[in-house]
Amino acid sequence: MVEKSEGEAARGLWYGAGAYGIWGLFPLFWPLLEPAGPVDILANRMAWSLVAVALMLAVQRKWAWIRPLLAEPRRLALSAAAAVLVSVNWGVYIWGVNSGHVVETSLGYFINPLVTIGLGVLVLGERLRPAQWTAVGIGGLAVAVLAIGYGRLPWIALTLAFTFAVYGLLKKKVGLGGAESFAVESAVLFPFAVGYLVYLGVTGRGSLGHGLGHTGLLMLSGLITAVPLLCFGAAAVRVPLSTLGLLQYLAPVFQFLIGVAVFHESMPPARWAGFALVWAALAVLSWDALRGLRDRAAAQAREATA
Repeated sequence: MVEKSEGEAARGLWYGAGAYGIWGLFPLFWPLLEPAGPVDILANRMAWSLVAVALMLAVQRKWAWIRPLLAEPRRLALSAAAAVLVSVNWGVYIWGVNSGHVVETSLGYFINPLVTIGLGVLVLGERLRPAQWTAVGIGGLAVAVLAIGYGRLPWIALTLAFTFAVYGLLKKKVGLGGAESFAVESAVLFPFAVGYLVYLGVTGRGSLGHGLGHTGLLMLSGLITAVPLLCFGAAAVRVPLSTLGLLQYLAPVFQFLIGVAVFHESMPPARWAGFALVWAALAVLSWDALRGLRDRAAAQAREATA
């Protein structure tokens, strides 16, 4: 049993690394879809995501959750709100990547854990430990430094961080599995996406169907959206949440490196200073989380001995 458990944990780590690794490499994919505009790409991503996740659920024969969900209007409304938020998140991300702001998009996902903690305090009434307060304070200072460095608020990063944090909060309240909740959100977005794609096609401004290779890449956007989500779901049931919390930094690290090394985005000293502060805040959070795990493990060991 121990060997099996260790094997499952190892597979969970690989699934988690795969999910965040794919998300981290997204900046290399979206520019391949040009000259399609960001909204055109977003509509295709919405439409083909439903096709991809529906096929995956069909293979797994996981449909029993639909009837109970339809009987709960509140959960349906929360799912619809989550769909709106994720569409905004996707749209801003695609626009940011294809407009030469890959580094700033990575900043959004570095800031996201700090925003999530803030929501826990403001919305859920959670109480922060001193280290968490310190991390949030350093994060606020980082945003101020970055605003000075950019000459404006880093609105792309802040929009990505806040929309994804609230999206996560809504998903927690809905309480569906990863694939199931994603299917509902995709179904909510699907009619709007298809309507917009039809409009683009009628007016001659759409890119779907213009070349086999380009159309194939647009269709692939749904699959590469669904695959890391399923990898994440597989990881979540095999490894502790704290481990997933540390793995999540893989995605923005990859995005940051791609922005600097591949797309050669400018990083003046003030921007480096702001990022350094964000990384310091995340280091404090990680240290506090690991210390909490160690303390809980020690307490459980004492109880077992007693």
